[in-house]
Amino acid sequence: MMITGLSGNEIWCLAQKDIAPGGLVVGNSVHSQGFVRGLTTGLKTFAGGELTDITGLIVEGRHTALDRMEAEARQHGADGLTGVVTEVKRLGNMVEFLAIGSAVKRPGDRPFFSSACSGQDLFCQLDSGYEPIHFVMGNVAYALGAGGNIWAAFSSMAGGEVDALSGMINRTRHLALKRIEAEARKAGANCVVDIQTSIQPFGAGVKEMVLVGTASRHPALGDPERPFTSELTGEELWNLTQLGFQPLRLLLASSVVSMGIGGGLRAFFSSFSRGEVNSMTRLVYDARENCLSHVRKEATDIGADGVLDVKLFVHDMAGGMIEVLAIGTAFKRNPSVRTASAQLPPQAIIRDRGTFFSSDMADPAQSLRGASSGGGE
Repeated sequence: MMITGLSGNEIWCLAQKDIAPGGLVVGNSVHSQGFVRGLTTGLKTFAGGELTDITGLIVEGRHTALDRMEAEARQHGADGLTGVVTEVKRLGNMVEFLAIGSAVKRPGDRPFFSSACSGQDLFCQLDSGYEPIHFVMGNVAYALGAGGNIWAAFSSMAGGEVDALSGMINRTRHLALKRIEAEARKAGANCVVDIQTSIQPFGAGVKEMVLVGTASRHPALGDPERPFTSELTGEELWNLTQLGFQPLRLLLASSVVSMGIGGGLRAFFSSFSRGEVNSMTRLVYDARENCLSHVRKEATDIGADGVLDVKLFVHDMAGGMIEVLAIGTAFKRNPSVRTASAQLPPQAIIRDRGTFFSSDMADPAQSLRGASSGGGE
């Protein structure tokens, strides 16, 4: 009997590409939380920035779970995995690294593949010429650090951008991107599609930023030094391809700003009366513009024709500081890319809705995809 995590729409879409559903497979790795807590305390979190010991621990735990999931799929005669999710869960005094995916089968002698995308997204990617190779991820565990906060406190008295924190956070964001590119390059891919971004807590004062996606190969994209990257959904990528464009790079930019002592006091007193708080309006507006200027500059530097699907997130970091994060995908014209189908079927566009809701039990796939729409520190 087949038990799969794929929905009816996903199964229909995959059948159009001669891909049949297989069983649901799982891999995990459990670690002692006491050991994890030891790594997240003391001097390691004082200076701020990346915590390499924690990053290494998470990478090892996530990849161990992913390898075990893939091994289980192969044991069941699967030819690939789709809808792969990697999660970190708390189990009492322990931390579990969990990987879940839906096995699939396809005819012919093709290499085993794994993909982060849904069945609908996989159909769109295949129809656009993107052949999946392997699920890939890039992550970084980081802390603002007491030292960083002290420096930021002095730097933020006058208000405006806090350069020290903006620089540190931007470095962590781009470290994760470089690492997912490195995994894709190692897998022999020339692009990473359907990238999903998640930022979540990991221990006291520590956060993890993780990017997951599907390392793929498109014959019309050549062999770039850096794999092309995109956070576009499957149907967005299909539409872009049909118009004769290809994605270039996932662009990230953060700006941390402070109200400053004077601005904070003015905003405090202004909040007692009805009406616009002009100092805050200008501060957040300038931060957004700063992020967009960074995105625009990087897109220009890499020869992009434009940037689409730009999202702007605002996050209160406390202490009178705010982070603004911009994410988008740079693209350029490529007349060699084209779709196999003239139109997308409705089943590839319909988003599957949830039918079970509980605040105590979260669906790993939904929690990861939901986190990808959020941002901030």
